[in-house]
Amino acid sequence: MNAATMATDNLIEYQIGQLLPDAALHGLNGRSRHLQDFHGKPLLINVWASWCAPCKREMASLERLAWNEIALHINIIGISTDDYPEQAQRWLSQSHSTISHFIDEQLRLERMLGASHLPLTVLVGPDGRILGKIYGAREWDSPQALQLLRDKFAL
Repeated sequence: MNAATMATDNLIEYQIGQLLPDAALHGLNGRSRHLQDFHGKPLLINVWASWCAPCKREMASLERLAWNEIALHINIIGISTDDYPEQAQRWLSQSHSTISHFIDEQLRLERMLGASHLPLTVLVGPDGRILGKIYGAREWDSPQALQLLRDKFAL
């Protein structure tokens, strides 16, 4: 990818049905990765911030989801939009998070995913195509949310 394409990608919000381009993910509670590392398996991306009360409430249900049988078939990651990685790391430490979380230092992913308000959960198919965007906090281990994931990811 050339510099002009990367600059343009930074400004584009990708919509449902579009392929997400690869992006570097800077690790908060683990190693850094790339979005393309998660291809081949459905991906749930939760966009959050440590100052966002609904995000923090939702995080517990994502942790419980990670221990649900459905998590054997999907990847679950978090993307923090905090300005200061230390604040996000402090919250992850306090919440005893086991899900892989990354920091969006240049807000590239925030723009790409369309995180105009938080929390935002983006459902991505195994091929990298956006299947759905859910704004607002959810109980991700509730029967309704589990059915939504089964339907969207064809599990």
